[in-house]
Amino acid sequence: MDDLSFENLRIAADRAESGAVRLRWTGKSDSRDPGKALGPYFASALDAAKAAGAHVEMHFEQLEYFNSSTISALIQLINQAQAQSVGLVLHYAPKLRWQSLSFEALKRATQVFQPASGTPVKFVEAEKT
Repeated sequence: MDDLSFENLRIAADRAESGAVRLRWTGKSDSRDPGKALGPYFASALDAAKAAGAHVEMHFEQLEYFNSSTISALIQLINQAQAQSVGLVLHYAPKLRWQSLSFEALKRATQVFQPASGTPVKFVEAEKT
């Protein structure tokens, strides 16, 4: 899995010791249409995780900002992960007010789509920012 560099956003990919596909977000996701780059990148991450029998971990703790268009792309990712039965874990920094508000809204928006059985998305609050 390759890294992604798109406008002001950087996502570094690596394989965690647990076998997870780990994606670390830095910079800013402030594009008007981040789905152009994120959609194919997310599809690649899901494919890599599924092939390895692993899950995808996304780390937003070092991200400076993302806009509502990025939230839309993340909702699509969550739906795709659930459709493919790939585990998805989103790590965020609740001490950063914008992340706390954004991820609380994302949790509420995706609650409706959580499967009754299978692999739900997990939101993990980071202990340090």
